[in-house]
Amino acid sequence: MLKSELLCPTGWSDYELLDSGNFEKLERFGRYVIARPEPQAIWDRSMRVEEWDRLADARFRKDRRSDDRGEWICRNGMPEQWFVGYENEGLQLRMRLGLTSFKHVGIFPEQSENWNFIYQQVRNSYPGAKVLNLFAYTGGASLAARAAGAEVTHVDSVKPVVSWARENMEASGLDGIRWIVDDALKFVRRELRRGHLYQGIILDPPAYGRGPDGEKWVLEEHLNEMLRTCGQLLDRKGFLVLNLYSMGLSALLARSAVRQLVGNCNQEQFGELYFTDSYGKSLPLGVYYRCVR
Repeated sequence: MLKSELLCPTGWSDYELLDSGNFEKLERFGRYVIARPEPQAIWDRSMRVEEWDRLADARFRKDRRSDDRGEWICRNGMPEQWFVGYENEGLQLRMRLGLTSFKHVGIFPEQSENWNFIYQQVRNSYPGAKVLNLFAYTGGASLAARAAGAEVTHVDSVKPVVSWARENMEASGLDGIRWIVDDALKFVRRELRRGHLYQGIILDPPAYGRGPDGEKWVLEEHLNEMLRTCGQLLDRKGFLVLNLYSMGLSALLARSAVRQLVGNCNQEQFGELYFTDSYGKSLPLGVYYRCVR
């Protein structure tokens, strides 16, 4: 069964896309409103700039010397860290947010659609599954799998980020996740040599990145090997979730790559993840591909 679908999370009381445009987005996370760059918001803002300034508790300003880094300009009372909650059909999570120099805050809200899918797959079809989360960041997908009863291995190359994910696990009232600080490609190569299998594999690779020992990750150069190896690690009865954020890479590309390197699946779903702001503008935020063997 093949299904192409655009997915927009709804019903998340602690997140709202208020406005978007002029290559920025204005978002509410819990009590606090932030403004930060968004390269896909190519249209005009719907609110006046003065309204953005009035609403924003923090605004990200890029460093002219760097394409990636910058600083947050905060008004009085804006904390460095705060928590938000997420609930959906039995899944309950609590996660810490923080203002980072890379404009991120600790979660990608559009990924809540994948959290729901992972939670339901484990709970309904793969109870007690072994789930591998690669490039796992602060662990939203890991928490969803663990909350459904999976044995979760969480892999990320940045030690402080793994510590952040552990905080989120504890804040969500969970335990028992296996934490690995390692280069994702090196880790799956070793797992394949060990003969290990997983009933669920989640991949959320960046366009570019570095491993703990300086290993260089370039998505277009390394994705083929990563998917081929994950296809061999995936149980004959299992599920896979792939996210791609790199601009210019499509959901159809993700499907073609997985089908060739992982093999055919009984169920497939692919498309875009997006949010619609309060003025009706739909902002694409990444592509996804899911398959169930």
